[in-house]
Amino acid sequence: MQRASRAQVTDKDKWNKPVGEPAKKRLRTLTNEQEPLNSSVSSSEKMETDKDGISASGRNLPSTRPQIGENRAHPKKMIISLKKEKPKLPETFEEDTWKKLKMSVHAVHREQPVEQSFEELYKAVEDLCIHKLGPNLYSRLQNDCEEHIKSEIESLVGQPDDATIFLETVEACWQKHCNQMSLIRSIFLYLDRTYVIQSSNVCSLWAMGLQSFRKHLNSAPEVQNKIVSGMLSLILQERSGDMVNRSLLRNLLRMLAQLQLYSSFETAFLADTESFYRQEGSDKLQDLDIPNYLLFVERRIEEEHDRIGHYLDIQTKKPLISKLDAQLLEAHAQTIVDKGFEILMTQHRIKDLQRLYNLLLRVNGLSNIRQAFSAYIKKTGVEIVMNDERGLEMVQDLLDFKARLDELLEQAFASNDELSHALKDAFETLINARQNKPAELIAKFVDQQLRSGGKGISEQESELILERVLILFRYLQGKDVFEAFFKKDLAKRLLLNKSASIDAEKAIISKLKQECGSSFTNKLEGMFKDMELSKDIMTAYSNSSVRKDLSDKVTSELSVHVLTTGYWPAYPPAPLNLPKEILDHQEAFEKFYLSKHQGRRLTWQNSLAHCSLKATFRPNAAGRKELLVSLYQAAVLLLFNGSDELSFSEIAGAVGMDDKELRVTLQSLACAKIKILNKSPKGRDVEDGDSFTFNSKFESKQLRIKVNSIQLKETQEENDKTTESVFQDRQYQVDAAIVRVMKARKSLSHTLLISELFKILKFPVTPPDLKKRIESLIEREYLERDRDSPSVYKYLA
Repeated sequence: MQRASRAQVTDKDKWNKPVGEPAKKRLRTLTNEQEPLNSSVSSSEKMETDKDGISASGRNLPSTRPQIGENRAHPKKMIISLKKEKPKLPETFEEDTWKKLKMSVHAVHREQPVEQSFEELYKAVEDLCIHKLGPNLYSRLQNDCEEHIKSEIESLVGQPDDATIFLETVEACWQKHCNQMSLIRSIFLYLDRTYVIQSSNVCSLWAMGLQSFRKHLNSAPEVQNKIVSGMLSLILQERSGDMVNRSLLRNLLRMLAQLQLYSSFETAFLADTESFYRQEGSDKLQDLDIPNYLLFVERRIEEEHDRIGHYLDIQTKKPLISKLDAQLLEAHAQTIVDKGFEILMTQHRIKDLQRLYNLLLRVNGLSNIRQAFSAYIKKTGVEIVMNDERGLEMVQDLLDFKARLDELLEQAFASNDELSHALKDAFETLINARQNKPAELIAKFVDQQLRSGGKGISEQESELILERVLILFRYLQGKDVFEAFFKKDLAKRLLLNKSASIDAEKAIISKLKQECGSSFTNKLEGMFKDMELSKDIMTAYSNSSVRKDLSDKVTSELSVHVLTTGYWPAYPPAPLNLPKEILDHQEAFEKFYLSKHQGRRLTWQNSLAHCSLKATFRPNAAGRKELLVSLYQAAVLLLFNGSDELSFSEIAGAVGMDDKELRVTLQSLACAKIKILNKSPKGRDVEDGDSFTFNSKFESKQLRIKVNSIQLKETQEENDKTTESVFQDRQYQVDAAIVRVMKARKSLSHTLLISELFKILKFPVTPPDLKKRIESLIEREYLERDRDSPSVYKYLA
């Protein structure tokens, strides 16, 4: 048989429990069959009992055992009634608990040991919060902390004026406050996590401490101002080169940031910074040259960035650097450029220019750099272009100058687009500052490169040089001048076999075609076609019966280039009495060619012909040489086969050459480094009374000797004729443009006509030149002036 027990709960047992535990406990009673009590029975009901009279009066229940034969079908039940009276707190519970907590708070403020254990204090706060006493507890703690903070702030008044000592005192006060509030928050953590969180208008204990500290610090402006001025003093010392306690500054600035008072420091700090760098910038710019001033500015910027990283708030970075840039760079941007840019460019100081570019770019100083860059290019470039003494070297000087500028643009100025455009515009201005001459010299430079084949340099380097020359060509306004000189030089290279590479010739023409179009290179390409056709014609001539009949009479060979008049430069007729053998060759070729091409006319250009002569100076092998000479030189030398000495007048009568051309030819044979003839009397110039003899003592280690280099040289007269032909072509183009415009418009004022012509014409021209062509067309009755308005022109159909 199981035992049934009875539990009894009294009020005394309830209050003996620790405060904070639940007043009710779940009771479990068992019947003899382990069934739970029926809690629906009220306390006034009586329980059905046996004859012993068991009741719920609170007495101990005796243990009973069923007897043998006793009926077990009806188990006995027991009911316990629970009293539902709410427990009451002692009247002094809140005061007693706060007294204990207050003592611990005061001990923390005095930095003394706390008597109670942390667990006991935490439990006390928990009991107050559980019994809805959190608001009073928070208010009492706030008042207590505020009184303490007020006294701490007041203690800072009247501290020593020494900035470092005072700031260290403030830092110690702040650190003590933080430590104390941290400890207090640990004690009152339950309050912070229950009442504070559940109350929307109540701030956390830590924030409450910050508010109190800020409130009393604001009420003591003397202390606050002293803190700010002290920190500014330390920063000024650091900027002046002294060592300061950066940790102290960092802690105090973080204190102001947490107290939301950083803006008061920042405003004063930025004003102080602006004043400091305004004065320092002016002083340093007077004492230092530009490269050293830029180094100084760069160092100051690094120092301020370092200062931001160590103790200033990150929000100060932008306004601080802005103040620095404004006072050290923006205020002196034009002075920096005026004093130092040209010197740095001239000395090619890439690092300093890079520093100047990067610094001025911070203050939108690119326009200053652009103006100075353009002015430097124009000034230096015009000096190169206008230097008559340099001559052909001018092109190489321009290439070197352009290469230096490209290097500076890439390495110092980061290939800036604006500066690239400035370089292009400036170069176009300077290269056209001297009309026509740069175009002529560039054409001659190209001729020199294509004739020499870039001696001493690789094929790739030679190609690179030509690429760079074409860049200069792009800047030319008078491209027709370049075309005229280039065509004349190309003709000589092709006809005299002086071209180093036909592939290089065709490559540069292809590039010119890409630059200027097919109309620009049409004649140049026609010259190459004539050279190819001439090879086919000479092959056919060699196999013809005319040539075979001639070979029985003469032993020499003849090679002819048949040129189309429209493609090649115009050459003036050159009179010359040819030797009989050469005349036979000419007559035979004319007979062959005209039989194939009826209706054509051949004109022999003696000035471009060249010959190969076999000369015997002495009977031995060393005395036999092969001379490469012009046709003029050959005609003179062949005269000495019949006479050892000839006078100037005899030679002139025999060859029938132009007097000036004859003197140049004799000078090249008798007065140059290679003396095939001896002149008497000796001298550099050829006079009428001079006589010439064959130089039988001539010696040379070379078997083939070039004497015809005179053909490649251009006289000033030839250059003038080429230039004059360009001007003549320009007049035709101007006339055609005027007629084309007037034919379309019928009537136009002088100003509008000039404006239209400037848009159409691709070469430089002045308004007076255009006016002359307009007057010429009026005289030739292409145009007429309006009778009512003389400044208006009308087209005459």
